[in-house]
Amino acid sequence: MIKKKNHPTFAVPNLGQKTRKRVKDRWRAQRGTDNKMKLKKDGYNKMPNIGYKNSDSVRFARQDGTMEVLVHNEREMRGLIEAKKGCVARLSHDLSVRKRLEIQRLADTHSIRIVNRVKA
Repeated sequence: MIKKKNHPTFAVPNLGQKTRKRVKDRWRAQRGTDNKMKLKKDGYNKMPNIGYKNSDSVRFARQDGTMEVLVHNEREMRGLIEAKKGCVARLSHDLSVRKRLEIQRLADTHSIRIVNRVKA
């Protein structure tokens, strides 16, 4: 089991104020010259920085320790089959159902697991 670094949730400053009800809970870089969060004052939300990055051995790894590879086409799946590194595949979101089924059949014959399978 792989343990990645923990990091705080990065949010917009003053997110809980009455004037900010329409602001979604997501990260935006601070632009104001006097913004306390940009100045990294105590008591304000944390900002993303390079120190929160995981090591290369853990990045793109799943909880079970296998690496996840994004597959866009059949050629990339064949490359993954040839590598045989114990990786799992994630099919790209812009693939059609027909192409997904073709890639899934290819993966099934070579016993490669696909994370986001199409039920057919």
